[in-house]
Amino acid sequence: MLSFWMGLGSNLIGMTVLVYFVYFRRHFRRDLVLAYIALSMGIFAVTLLLSGSGAGMGLGLGLFGILSIIRLRSDTLTQEEVAYYFISLAIGLVNGLHPEPAWLAPAATAALVLVMFLADHPRFAPRTERQTVTLERAYPKKAELQAALEELLDAKVLRTVVVELDMVRDLTIVDVRFRTHAVAGQASAKASSSESFSGTYELAKTPAAPAAQNGAKQETWS
Repeated sequence: MLSFWMGLGSNLIGMTVLVYFVYFRRHFRRDLVLAYIALSMGIFAVTLLLSGSGAGMGLGLGLFGILSIIRLRSDTLTQEEVAYYFISLAIGLVNGLHPEPAWLAPAATAALVLVMFLADHPRFAPRTERQTVTLERAYPKKAELQAALEELLDAKVLRTVVVELDMVRDLTIVDVRFRTHAVAGQASAKASSSESFSGTYELAKTPAAPAAQNGAKQETWS
C-alpha cells in the first residue's frame, strides 16, 4: 500500500513539475499541457488495474501503443513535444507499476524529469537553429548552395539536406541547420546608448506677452 501512495504522489508531483515548470515555460502550448497530464494519469490508472488483474502486460503495452499512435497522428508535433509525450507516458507507466521498494518509482520519476530539464535547457546550443528554406533558384552544387544560405541567413551553415531540387522550375527546397553569429558588444552598445540619453530635460519657455497687452493675466506653470 505504501508503494501505491508513493507512486501516485510521485506521478502527480513529477507531472506537475515536468509540465508546468519545464515544458510550458519553454514551449507555451496550453493544449499539450492537458494532453500530457491526461496521458500520464490515464496510463497510471490502466497500468494499476492491469498489474492487479490476470491480463498480461503485453496487452497493456499494446493499448499504450494504440493510444500514442492515435494521438501523435491527430496533430503535427515537433520533436521536442514528442519527447515530452513519451516521457509523460513513461512516468505514468513507472508509477502505475509502483515497484518495490517504495522509493524506486519516485526516484525514476525524478530522474526522468531531470533528464528533460537538462536536455531541453535553453542554454544548450542557444544559437543553433533548423529551418526549411525555399530558394527561387536551383543549386545543384553544394558549395554554391551553402554560400547562398549563409548570405541569406547571415549565419554559419552546419548541415544541409536537399528536400527537392527542381531544375525545370528553378527551385531548391533545403533543410538547413545553422548557427547564428553572436552579436558582439551588444551590452556595451546598450550601456553607451543609455549613457548618451541620460540627464535632465527642461521644457522650452515661450516669451511672456507684455503685461499691458490686452490686459492679459500672466500665469506660471511648473
